[in-house]
Amino acid sequence: MSRPTLLLVDDDDTLRNRLTRAFSARGYDVYAAANYDEAIAQASEAKPERAVLDLKMPGKSGLDLLRDLREVSPHTKAVLLTGYGSISNAVDAIRLGAVNYVTKPADADEILAAFDEKAAESTATTPIEYQPQSLAEAEWEHIHRVLDDCGGNLSEAARLLGIPRRTLQRKLKKLAP
Repeated sequence: MSRPTLLLVDDDDTLRNRLTRAFSARGYDVYAAANYDEAIAQASEAKPERAVLDLKMPGKSGLDLLRDLREVSPHTKAVLLTGYGSISNAVDAIRLGAVNYVTKPADADEILAAFDEKAAESTATTPIEYQPQSLAEAEWEHIHRVLDDCGGNLSEAARLLGIPRRTLQRKLKKLAP
């Protein structure tokens, strides 16, 4: 019995590696790519069942990739993943054939739930109340995800976050936003 396939495209190495491990643990064969060219090459060869595409990448965007992915692998269901949520980007993504649109930070379960067509249909007919996450909340959540990925090792988490260990300790002492 073969495992389902998923193409994951994100220019953020840490996020891409974390999501690759998470999707693999959930039973997917993951093809990871950091940019448009790598993604098209992977999609041409693997013809994945699903694709998770970052919207903002150096060079060609996730919307460009989505359009060209439709030509290379027409049966691939795609979800756009972005830290820059806007209604116009969501409309463009759906118009180009994405099954859904997910804003960062999102975990593997949230992304996989976005592929559920019934969920996508119900959100299309139900008005969405968009409450953007504050910068402090996003930072707090990101720090804790990285810290969890490092098994609680402050020095390793600080290195991955690109901040001094003492700064990380001060941020962790503050109450959650």
